[in-house]
Amino acid sequence: MNQAQYRDLYKFSISQPDTFWAEQAEKFISWHTRWQTVRQGDFTTNDMTWFAGGKLNACYNCLDRHLGKRKDQTAIIWQGDEPDTEKHLTYGDLHKEVCRFANVLKDLGVKKGDRVCIYLPMIPEAGIVMLACARIGAIHSVVFAGFSPDSLKTRILDADVKIVITADEGLRGGKTIPIKHNVDKALESCPDVKTVVVVKRTGKTVPFDAKRDKWYHELMSKANADCMPEVMDADDPLFILYTSGSTGKPKGVLHTTGGYLVYAAITFKYVFDYQDGDIYWCTADVGWVTGHTYNIYGPLANGATIVLYEGTPSYPDFSRFWQIIDKYKVTIFYTAPTAIRALRREGDKWVTATNRDSLKLLGTVGEPINPNVCEWYYDVVGNKRCEVVDTWWQTETGGILITPLPGATPFKPGSASWPLFGIVPAVVDDKGNEVEPDKAGRLVIKQPWPGLMKTIYKDHQRFVNNYFKDVPGCYLTGDGARCDKDGYYWIAGRNDDVIKISGHRIGTEEVESAFTSHPAVSQAAVVGVADEIKGQHIYAYINTKAGVEHTDKLKQELVQHVRDVIGPIATPEVIQWTKDLPKTRSGKIMRRILRKIACGEDESLGDTSTLANPGVVEELIAEHEKTK
Repeated sequence: MNQAQYRDLYKFSISQPDTFWAEQAEKFISWHTRWQTVRQGDFTTNDMTWFAGGKLNACYNCLDRHLGKRKDQTAIIWQGDEPDTEKHLTYGDLHKEVCRFANVLKDLGVKKGDRVCIYLPMIPEAGIVMLACARIGAIHSVVFAGFSPDSLKTRILDADVKIVITADEGLRGGKTIPIKHNVDKALESCPDVKTVVVVKRTGKTVPFDAKRDKWYHELMSKANADCMPEVMDADDPLFILYTSGSTGKPKGVLHTTGGYLVYAAITFKYVFDYQDGDIYWCTADVGWVTGHTYNIYGPLANGATIVLYEGTPSYPDFSRFWQIIDKYKVTIFYTAPTAIRALRREGDKWVTATNRDSLKLLGTVGEPINPNVCEWYYDVVGNKRCEVVDTWWQTETGGILITPLPGATPFKPGSASWPLFGIVPAVVDDKGNEVEPDKAGRLVIKQPWPGLMKTIYKDHQRFVNNYFKDVPGCYLTGDGARCDKDGYYWIAGRNDDVIKISGHRIGTEEVESAFTSHPAVSQAAVVGVADEIKGQHIYAYINTKAGVEHTDKLKQELVQHVRDVIGPIATPEVIQWTKDLPKTRSGKIMRRILRKIACGEDESLGDTSTLANPGVVEELIAEHEKTK
């Protein structure tokens, strides 16, 4: 697609949205019964329904309809934590495994509409169980397998779960994760869970309740490989996924079948320009929405071949990502800026030790990528020949909303670029009025799209209050942004991450990019701390590249560097060295936690076990004490 084609199709998509979405739904999805109405409701009713009257099944669209052409094509290449551990599943293999487990679920009493909690590592069974739930109309709730027992318990109770699918242990970065132990502890407070199905991953002996616990492999050995897909209404729930709220209390984002699947399918195809023969790898865990939309539903709906990876970017060494790309001839690679920054920190040698000749497209997801880090990704990883798509979206949006498109969008490192088809963004001030180009404000979306969440599970009023109350008639993203004169959107992070210094609003991303443009810095996170004179001042957490010595001289140099890049208004007041930053599994830095530590409020951090790296919090608190 070239730029002219993009502009023509985009104009059509926002001027005639119902016609556009009807065409996409026909093109990308197989329907049991065609819908009667493309869209009902809008951002004023806050109760939107897509493809009303339509009937379909998400699993059928990901598997059955491909069997005639792709039965023997590889669907999933699974790479285990250890380099010599792998498994390949064709579409035919995957279909049989999914049908077997769908029958297992039915035999265990799971019915359409029941909630199933999935607490599994990144193994093929994670995708199999998700698709099996979709096949019989059960609603899956995937919980990242690194989350604590308490976090798991909270999600099980909120979703009224009766059955949990888990594993004996997980493997990640050469370390074992006590997954079954975590489930057992969580279920001490979940009396309604009557069944736990356990996948044997490591084979290590784990506690086993004979009345409640059942081995996955034993159930599968007796299961029939034929299972007709349940015919679902387009508005029937597909999954619940819990995401952090601004208050720290997770909210159950609920996505429905028809609209979500249409949006997942078209965005995967358009954004990544997937073609037959491509090998696509998204590094996201299925415990995050990217793992749902761009590891399972979007790729498989398009008949793609995907890589699933169990491990980390740094095990056994910092070349692991690039070795996997060479091993499987990956053509499309999609990962988080946090991973890119961490690998950049270790130097180019780990990248240049591999060739990566198969790559044609690089993607980023999670946080805004700093321009200089984006340039490193393009120059070093992509050998200056792969297009980079810096995608912006949220758990709530179901799929990518703003992104460059291959062949259509001139490259501006660090910018999420232009809106996708059907998406109408705007930047508004605190009163909801649109601002001038290049002026910072709040990012809103003015027109509905099919991928948007249906509601917050069991709390529709919270859904209305969070997303539609402050700017009536628009979806409030909660992110800050600016739009330049060329129509490129620059995402500045969460609105509550904007720092106000002497009346000036400075986005955290702007300051962090200034820090990371210094050759000594790998990652940076900044927060605002109350200041009697300025209102707020900048407190910076700095992670340096390998081998860099932490000195007062370097602190002074970094302060001056930020002053030079942004101006004196952005002068950091405090710099704290750190080995790592608290992040969600999606790669987002939890500045809420950093802000509390910087303000000395570490006794009110809330539940930090939901972080991908909860141990870093104690280290940050200890270092803060030294910094004061």
